[in-house]
Amino acid sequence: MGEWGASILKEMKTETKAPSTAPRIQTVPGFAWDEQDAYLFDIDGTISRNRDRVHMDSFVPSVRRVTGFEISLAGVPVHGSTDTGILREAFRQAGIPAEAFEGQLEGILTAMCQTVSERRGEMDLRLMPGVEATLRHLAAKGALLGVATGNLEAIGWIKIELAGLREWFRFGGFSDQYPNRAELVGQAARKAREIAGPEARVCVVGDTPRDIEAAHANSLPVIAVATGHYGFDELAGLGAEVCASSLADLMAMKGAGR
Repeated sequence: MGEWGASILKEMKTETKAPSTAPRIQTVPGFAWDEQDAYLFDIDGTISRNRDRVHMDSFVPSVRRVTGFEISLAGVPVHGSTDTGILREAFRQAGIPAEAFEGQLEGILTAMCQTVSERRGEMDLRLMPGVEATLRHLAAKGALLGVATGNLEAIGWIKIELAGLREWFRFGGFSDQYPNRAELVGQAARKAREIAGPEARVCVVGDTPRDIEAAHANSLPVIAVATGHYGFDELAGLGAEVCASSLADLMAMKGAGR
């Protein structure tokens, strides 16, 4: 079977399987997906899936505790969104003007992080297929690994730690100060180049159309994986340099020498 095949088989036995029924890979000719200098990984749907509601359930009570306002996440887009963006949209849908909550936003974010930290023992995360093998492979090639996620920083690192992956990541870009994902990714890319050098080739890895849009808004290539809310066909037509049914399938293709 070989080293790659054995590694993928081991992970497929322990990780949540991708929704795709058959491996599918689409690549832009000439783009070497595993030869970039730095990678920015999204978390939810790309690295792991939450089988709990600890994070999502932190929004409403944190707002209530800090501001006294009542909001709801019903109808608020969350896939590919940032925590700060979700909050602002929830306030908008509740008819609460920005000037009524912006001064208290930092307190809300602190309350959310505290809530998730206190309940971290209740969190149930499952790795997406092939994640650890991919991180190991890229690190062995000398790539710098970071995260670029819509999560707040404290919450994002809790998820990475609970997934057992903290050792792989040297830095991250989070939504504490960036409700816009493109700005968040741009900030993370700047951090990557501060570490890896100003000419470092930086690649985004994500599972939503917003990851693709944010990467291209910063002139960065992107690897889109159909392991989250969006299927392969939904992502394949959006111009990603690579679209794969999962990182496990991408790694298996690499191992086969294709």
